[in-house]
Amino acid sequence: MNFPTNLSDVYERIDQFDPELYARTRNFVKGGVSYLSPYLSRGFITVPQVVKRLKDRGIGLEQAEKFIQELAWREFYTRTWFQKGDGIFEDIRHPQEGVLYSGMPAAVLDANTGIKALDSHLGTFSVSGYLHNHLRMYLAAITCNVGKYHWKAPASWLYYHLLDGDLASNALSWQWCVGTFSNKQYYVNQVNVNTYTGTGQRDTFLDFDYEDLPLQAVPEVLRSSVEAELAFTAPPTKTPVLQEGVPTFIYTHYTLDPTFHESEAGNRILVLEPSHFAKYPMAPKTIQFILDLAANIPGIQVFYGEYAELNVKGIFRDHPINAHFQGIREEHPSLAPGLPGEFNSFFSFWNKLSKQLR
Repeated sequence: MNFPTNLSDVYERIDQFDPELYARTRNFVKGGVSYLSPYLSRGFITVPQVVKRLKDRGIGLEQAEKFIQELAWREFYTRTWFQKGDGIFEDIRHPQEGVLYSGMPAAVLDANTGIKALDSHLGTFSVSGYLHNHLRMYLAAITCNVGKYHWKAPASWLYYHLLDGDLASNALSWQWCVGTFSNKQYYVNQVNVNTYTGTGQRDTFLDFDYEDLPLQAVPEVLRSSVEAELAFTAPPTKTPVLQEGVPTFIYTHYTLDPTFHESEAGNRILVLEPSHFAKYPMAPKTIQFILDLAANIPGIQVFYGEYAELNVKGIFRDHPINAHFQGIREEHPSLAPGLPGEFNSFFSFWNKLSKQLR
């Protein structure tokens, strides 16, 4: 799947998306998914913008409910990040059960788990930067619940390579799968894999009934543990030149909306902080994708350095990664502005949100 970086192409992708086909087929690897996640993760488009474009086509909540519910998962995860901060990077409710290994299985890095439908996608993942959501769930189930690895190292590896890598969606999805942010661990069997990937493989370590899967020993193929190398290459940068007498608009790799104050004159700076990438590195192709998206913002300057070094009080859109920024903080785009409360589960959040949307 290609991911163009021109805003007009992304708008066209939204306008051609069929939410009813999505509702019927989204769980299939070749189903009618939107392929909007890299743009939503970067804030290049926002969830309210997508919903508005659907409404402009006459598509309301009834027709698009399943898709909007999936968008709401993203909002729920971001909301949890706002509320818990760095707590999302630790086991949230209770420690992960049954952990035997650290690092991650060498078989995953080698695309050699023996589950052919997964391996075929893992083999191209470092180039494509994309995995269907069901494949991500399969990966988490196999690595952590079958293979007994703690979720943090595999999650960091996945985030590193994903074009749509969102720290909250990634960490909390892994925690949902391993049961530290849900009520039980997620398992997948071979019948499920075959159904949603169009394969017919049998006699694998997943070829059991669901109730029998947790009783199996860790497959030999998953027992070799390695530490993934997540090297970060800093983007080219120079000290921004600031025009006096105009505001300075600040962007991050999560808040790249080209429509942000687009009609106003001002300095525009994409800030990529070394302290952030030291903790959460990204692959070079993902950094280039971010820079290509930023090129849609006229006059933007890229600064690889700490925000405080700029010595400005910029105007920026609120997001958990810029909680330490000083300046004018504008509201994070939301389907549920002003919706109060901290929600322990997605569906408690969705029940209130859906009433507000109606």
